[in-house]
Amino acid sequence: MRIASTVERLPASFRDPSGFLFERDGDLLRQVNRGYRETYDHLMSSGLYKSLVREGLLIPHEEVALDLALDARAYRVIRPQRVAFISYPYEWCFSQLKRAALATLQIQKRALDCGMTLKDASSFNIQFEKGRPVLIDTLSFDRLVEGEPWEAYRQFCQHFLAPLALMTFRDVRLGRLATLYLDGVPLDMAVRLLPARAWLRFGLLLHLSLHARSQRRFAGSPVAQARRRRRMSRTALMGLIDSLEGAIRGLHWEPKGTPWAEYGLGEHYVPEAKQLKETWVDRTLARLQPGVVWDLGANVGHYSRLASRHAGLVVSMDADPAAVERNYQRVVTEGTDNILPLQVDLTNPTPDLGWALRERASLLSRGPADVLLVLALIHHLAIGNNLPLPDLAAFFARLAPWLLIEFVRKEDPRVSQLLAARRDIFPDYTPEGFEAAFEKHFLVEETLDLPGTLRRLYLMRRRPGTQSP
Repeated sequence: MRIASTVERLPASFRDPSGFLFERDGDLLRQVNRGYRETYDHLMSSGLYKSLVREGLLIPHEEVALDLALDARAYRVIRPQRVAFISYPYEWCFSQLKRAALATLQIQKRALDCGMTLKDASSFNIQFEKGRPVLIDTLSFDRLVEGEPWEAYRQFCQHFLAPLALMTFRDVRLGRLATLYLDGVPLDMAVRLLPARAWLRFGLLLHLSLHARSQRRFAGSPVAQARRRRRMSRTALMGLIDSLEGAIRGLHWEPKGTPWAEYGLGEHYVPEAKQLKETWVDRTLARLQPGVVWDLGANVGHYSRLASRHAGLVVSMDADPAAVERNYQRVVTEGTDNILPLQVDLTNPTPDLGWALRERASLLSRGPADVLLVLALIHHLAIGNNLPLPDLAAFFARLAPWLLIEFVRKEDPRVSQLLAARRDIFPDYTPEGFEAAFEKHFLVEETLDLPGTLRRLYLMRRRPGTQSP
């Protein structure tokens, strides 16, 4: 008896009539519709596809049998290389968004050289693979029509230039506006939020202020259609891209001024305890050999780097933008290809967003990991944010089958700082209370007391039958 094939169209892939992504029996495929035939053939024959893949700017794919298509509109079916972990712009640090912007402009330049152009410049079309930004939407290209302006210009400014300018001149946390505006920060809002000194930058004045003014002036009028049809030579297009590139490169943010900016730069253990902790974590991960590790509360990624020796991928999460920025800068400097720093607040994890709450996936649905690292974090969650230990245990059990966690007693100086300005309403925050809460979901495999500290490390394995995503 033939087993029926399991097919699911990806919820985020619905906007482009050129094609869409779907899964067939767990295999990720993209259908290229017949209406995109000439454009796809030009992409493949012009040398653009090969050059972008060679430079690591476009995800590679292979063509597979047409009978795997989802419907009769198909011209080709391709199997793109699967990205190790899907992340979103509102989870990126400043430098990640900036590098994604520059990669998008570089792709557009290569496209123009081959008689093509990007019809989409969405930040959601970029992912980080092996530490580098890469375009994952093979169907983002269109044939270049001589004289036509860049169709994706407004989208690029809203997705990249506007948020980067706000992060530079106002507050780096404004990068989180992407959760509210999935099609980019409205230019008129960005202009109102930016200070007067931003307009000393000609690139920002041109591409944000004057661009927004033009949008307001001609919105919905026949003049707008005429302006969109105005002639723009290829030389002028290249000049536009060069101008945008200069504006992006001129934006900088120094990772400082946040509560944890310098926290990960100091030492909080006596040397013997620090060495013992590192050795224990290293030995444990070497034994588990995980495919994917989630390092929660990773700060600047010290233990993420240790975990990267043994894991295929380490998703290194922290809520502090400065810590994530420092972490990513090290990834770039050291050329690390299996650490992905992300800005994630565990007290408010990334939710499902977008159309029908299915367009952008929650953090939870992008799991599970193989191993969780939760080191020197539990007191911040339980005492700093009033999260009950039983709830934390249940949440962690949904994220991974293995847990490496560090419990910090109340008498520890770090916990004492948390309690200094508030009443102690945490009677169950004790080693006994911690173990009782976590043993409902995990089996304790190993423990280690760190000498000269009030801290204990645990290796736990999720109990059989415990809920997972």
